[in-house]
Amino acid sequence: MGPVLGVVARDMAAVRPESDLSNLLPDILVYMAKDYNETPDFGVYNIGGIRAALSKGQVTYGDVLDVAPFENKICFLTLTGENVLELFSQIAKRGGEGVSHGVELVITTDGQLRSARLNGQQIVPQRKYRIATIDYLAQGNDQLTAFKKHTDLNSPQEEKNNTRYIIADYFRQMQAKGKTVDSKVEGRIKVEQ
Repeated sequence: MGPVLGVVARDMAAVRPESDLSNLLPDILVYMAKDYNETPDFGVYNIGGIRAALSKGQVTYGDVLDVAPFENKICFLTLTGENVLELFSQIAKRGGEGVSHGVELVITTDGQLRSARLNGQQIVPQRKYRIATIDYLAQGNDQLTAFKKHTDLNSPQEEKNNTRYIIADYFRQMQAKGKTVDSKVEGRIKVEQ
């Protein structure tokens, strides 16, 4: 399904605990937040919601539809640091989810959270953190129940806020700048014994 939206630098798939595609999608949510006058501290995208891989080269609208076939929409919410640590513990229990650049989690093979940092800093329990995610997760689905403790929810429901359109717009913006879309595994979620 055309049209071509952009170009991706490598084959990308989504696997736990961390992968190039599960890094790219929360990074896209954070990047596109500017269109909503939001500046999130980090983003979360569920790996279970990523339903296809991307192949190196041209990316069409059909490819994006395969990756994000659901009616999930971008949203923004606030959690306290205490709730963020609870969220990261739930992500550890699931063996990883898509988290944006700057998140550094160390988890154990049996699903415990050993450490959590954001941009090199410890999570401050009393601080408020702004998060870009999808409405499906904001409702506490995929066992990420810490999201239910959110405040200040910004969850636009018009169809244009569907993740597939957000991802497509991101590819279009990168293509307009002559940029190839790339993402790598960079140690956002490390597993230790």
